[in-house]
Amino acid sequence: MEQGNPSAAALPREFREKMKGLLGNEYEAFLESYEREPFRALRVNTLKMSAADFESRSPFSLSPVPWCPSGFFYGRADRPGKHPWHEAGVYYIQEPSAMAAAELAAPRPGERVLDLCAAPGGKTTHLAALMEGQGLLVSNEIHPARAKILASNVERMGIAHAVVTNETPKGLSERFPGFFDRIVVDAPCSGEGMFRKDEQALGQWSPENVERCAARQREILSEAAKMLRPGGILVYSTCTFAPEENEGSIGAFLDSRPDFSVKEVSAYAGFSPGRPEWSGSGAGTERTFRLWPHRLEGEGHYLAVLQREGRAQGTEPAWKLPPADKQVLGLYERFAAENLHRKPSGIPVLFGDQLYLLPCAFPLKGLKILRAGLHVGTVKKGRLEPSHALALSLKAGDALRSISLKGDGESVRAWLKGEALEAEGEKGWTLVLADGFPLGWGKQSGGILKNHYPKGLRRG
Repeated sequence: MEQGNPSAAALPREFREKMKGLLGNEYEAFLESYEREPFRALRVNTLKMSAADFESRSPFSLSPVPWCPSGFFYGRADRPGKHPWHEAGVYYIQEPSAMAAAELAAPRPGERVLDLCAAPGGKTTHLAALMEGQGLLVSNEIHPARAKILASNVERMGIAHAVVTNETPKGLSERFPGFFDRIVVDAPCSGEGMFRKDEQALGQWSPENVERCAARQREILSEAAKMLRPGGILVYSTCTFAPEENEGSIGAFLDSRPDFSVKEVSAYAGFSPGRPEWSGSGAGTERTFRLWPHRLEGEGHYLAVLQREGRAQGTEPAWKLPPADKQVLGLYERFAAENLHRKPSGIPVLFGDQLYLLPCAFPLKGLKILRAGLHVGTVKKGRLEPSHALALSLKAGDALRSISLKGDGESVRAWLKGEALEAEGEKGWTLVLADGFPLGWGKQSGGILKNHYPKGLRRG
């Protein structure tokens, strides 16, 4: 969480000495960056609208993030987190340098992609948008509380093709050998690059913690490599400056996996983030790079794009899913016929009384799964009650009944507080929209639109 700007004098002495050795005559410019405020940015959810449309309709003061076509800096006076479009998943507030990893991963629609250390969800939601909602995205987070935050952001952004898991890297590698086309490893790190934004990271820094992080990163990379298909792409990123965690971790990995090499990034995906510092410490790491806060409008990051040699074999896992409950399928079909113009596709699976649509066959047993694709709703006696996730995954014209509220109006503010609205319309489930973007479900009855916005999301 952003807590204020530490001055350069607040930086640990050992850290300053280390940075002086790394930066040489750029060290003073680096220190001066701590006297500037962090840059504020958001990334448009292109599953909901194009970046061009957002720029033309946005109520915020915007300027483009050079290395992310859907990214925009916003003004100091803007409050995008308070705007109803945020609750509708129109954009994700994200540190600008952090937008680089998904752009470099460059997933294609229909591929199988893993975000291995995914919370809170910035890179996952970016990958999902680049995949255009097609294929399989597995978003994993080892810490249960953070995994729940990840799942909530996947829901808010209306992502239907993601499976959210709460597993160790080893637990996943045992189930998915050579399975993924692309993997993003945004590794847990000492957070040196975020000191300007996060005083907690500054307070936790020590040389010993840097070494602990480097050891953990090398274990994670080892497990990630097992899950990448031949010819696949692995993007490694950190938000630290420490060579031990950056070139050191990549160099050790390349020494242990000669079937991997660093992919030339300068000609990759058209990515050119403001003259980054190309760095090298042997073992092929000279083609990895750093984003420095005194050189661009963002925080400190390190990135490497790795490729595994060979070609994919094209074999498919023989995963079997439990047969769908015919009664539950009937309830879903009835709900869709009575309420939707377009029925979301997928493989129906039931977890207790919760119905999900998996994007493809997937091993459900033995994995801690928080979200198995699109959460459709809750099965109740003789009916299906639609979920908030289903509402956010829809387009404005997908529901038979809808009501659009003005994004800056009193009605939408009342709705987000959980209040019912006076509104005439046909009885039944009604999709509530803010400026045409789905916010959730209401139920029309007798001139009143009853509010079904989740209680845990309501504003005070």
